[in-house]
Amino acid sequence: LLLAAGSKGKRFALPHSRIMIHQPMGVTQGQATDIDIQAKEIMRLKKAINDLFALHTGQDKKKVENDSERDFIMSGQEALEYGIVDKVITKREMVNVGKNNRSGVK
Repeated sequence: LLLAAGSKGKRFALPHSRIMIHQPMGVTQGQATDIDIQAKEIMRLKKAINDLFALHTGQDKKKVENDSERDFIMSGQEALEYGIVDKVITKREMVNVGKNNRSGVK
């Protein structure tokens, strides 16, 4: 989510990057009511994350829900097509980005 929610135009991936989206996970124990509380919180978090992914990628909410149901692994190019990154850069481009700005972001 941090990558997708980054500043537009400054979200980069390398060609051989692996970018994964998935639903939130959690482990809980205790009384049935405690487990129910935690399950509801995970479902609330899942909806919030899916809404944010849809907002930042331009994907339909239903597509994000379906894709994140299980581990959904993308290459840099696939993440670009999905809307998670703005550009797939090469190692050479990374060096140039670093020279133009001390923070390493152009």
